[in-house]
Amino acid sequence: MTANKIWFITGTSRGFGREWAIAALERGDKVAATARDTKSLADLTAKYGDALLALPLDVTDRAAVFDAVARTHDRFGRLDVVVNNAGYGQFGMIEEVSEEQARAQIDTNLFGALWVTQAALPYLRDQGSGHIIQVSSIGGVSAFANVGWYNASKWALEGFSQALAIEVADFGIHVTLVEPTGYATDWAGSSAVHATPLPAYEGVRAKAAGQRAKRVPDPGHPEATREAILKVVDAERPPLRIFFGDGPLAIATADYEQRLETWRAWEPVSVAAHGGNT
Repeated sequence: MTANKIWFITGTSRGFGREWAIAALERGDKVAATARDTKSLADLTAKYGDALLALPLDVTDRAAVFDAVARTHDRFGRLDVVVNNAGYGQFGMIEEVSEEQARAQIDTNLFGALWVTQAALPYLRDQGSGHIIQVSSIGGVSAFANVGWYNASKWALEGFSQALAIEVADFGIHVTLVEPTGYATDWAGSSAVHATPLPAYEGVRAKAAGQRAKRVPDPGHPEATREAILKVVDAERPPLRIFFGDGPLAIATADYEQRLETWRAWEPVSVAAHGGNT
């Protein structure tokens, strides 16, 4: 384990962001913790003093993101772990989601992570080291009714992060996508946004709620992820993807087995569509 890491974490007012900030601070690391309202960090500031830099930040503001990352580097002299955790859940069938809701979801969940990543990379490249943690979801691997636009934001995050990992590997920079199952965070609570429901989807909505209850009968405990995230950032060869919680592997396995079965069944049509001499 490398001691005294410098962390930059978005969305630290609650949930994973707060728990991971505590995990880092408790072992002596230093953390720049961002939140829309830093009053939520007052207790951590009082407890950990100068080891914590509390920064107000709306990740959709690109200029503010670059400024916050620069302030962190100026304060601590380096960046070791950059965590893109800020995000929220958008509930609603695809037909129900408004343009404003659709754009806001992508602005926060996708562009927010992009701005932080772009702001941090020059420092990490100059150092020749660093680790970017992208908080995705099992919803970034599989898709579920009534959260389709949230799925879209996380699938996009997964795509650019996998490409990013290839692009920055030669600079000594690691990228990890953390893909949690359902946890007892505020993701589906007050921070979530709900589209105006259409009566036509009531049956689908009820079915989706029942399926979610079966997928997540016992939500995970955010504080239980503290040790896990430390193991990830301390690993000599950290994973590109890792599930957090009990259940995602079975979901992903069933999903990918079904995809492979369908691709194989339609392979003659696929090959014929190539043309030429095949």
